[in-house]
Amino acid sequence: MVTQSLLWQSAQQSSDFAELCNGLYERELLSLSKSDTATVAELQGRIKSLPHYIKRTAYALLNAQTPLQLDIQNASWSAKQANVSPSLSQLSAYPETVFAWYNSFLLKPGLVVPIQLTSHIVLDSIDRVDNEQQRIRTNVHGWFDFKASTIQEDSIRLLKPNKKVMTAACAGHRWQNQRKLSPVMPSLRELLLSCTINWRNFKQPVTNIGNN
Repeated sequence: MVTQSLLWQSAQQSSDFAELCNGLYERELLSLSKSDTATVAELQGRIKSLPHYIKRTAYALLNAQTPLQLDIQNASWSAKQANVSPSLSQLSAYPETVFAWYNSFLLKPGLVVPIQLTSHIVLDSIDRVDNEQQRIRTNVHGWFDFKASTIQEDSIRLLKPNKKVMTAACAGHRWQNQRKLSPVMPSLRELLLSCTINWRNFKQPVTNIGNN
């Protein structure tokens, strides 16, 4: 027997799903309109795939097991922003402590990892593990060599996942000169990755969702 409460919950979820889809469509179409590198064929392909990825993302957001607050209207995660980036404690002893953490267990493709860019942290996933050369490749940001004392790109750093770092990445928190900036909206692919995070165990690999 379907109770009135269950009917209300179903209707509410349907309404939230529709609002999430609308918000995601607005963001993605705006992003596509500003793209100056894609060819017409590439744009057509991305627009054609939008319904699939947007519905998938909206469903994942509604059903994610996460401590974060879902902002239905903006189709994003909401969380209190720290005064300074949580990556600072890792960067102060970089890369030895971070790479030692990754070397401490058997890595597998699909693990969601945080990447420090200039002003904020983004989500990426491991798509290849080279145990012989002691390095990993992430889907978007490429190779990270655990034997190297430095990496080529000064503005890009592989971080080890923890609750504070992953929260900042999921919510798009930004800082400049240790001052808070307005959040950046994570990409559709990052939102999907955020829904696969195992918040109870950051060493637990998840299934790689592939490219968006």
